[in-house]
Amino acid sequence: QVQLVESGGGLVQPGGSLRLSCVASGSIFTGAAMGWFRQAPGKQRELVATIASTGTTNYADSVKGRFTISRSRDNAKNMVYLQMNSLKPEDTAVYYCNAVARNRQAPWGQGTQVTVSS
Repeated sequence: QVQLVESGGGLVQPGGSLRLSCVASGSIFTGAAMGWFRQAPGKQRELVATIASTGTTNYADSVKGRFTISRSRDNAKNMVYLQMNSLKPEDTAVYYCNAVARNRQAPWGQGTQVTVSS
């Protein structure tokens, strides 16, 4: 069964940290480059971090140096993580994970809300 389940979001003060987790179930994700996306109210969904099956990572300029993406495999499930440090109010959004390539993407999960506010 193909499924994406994100977790780990919450309310945090500016400068704080959160670690997001994603369980990507389904063989479609095996070997696929995975990414974390986010969508703020009134804005389009944007790709913020990617990790290839080789471990090579890339980041949007807006999060470079503050976010770290990683991945692991637990039995038949692909796990994708996003460590977010030095959070800013502009990081507030719903965060989603999925494959980067459109032909490997599954239906979007429910996402996890990240709110950065004092």
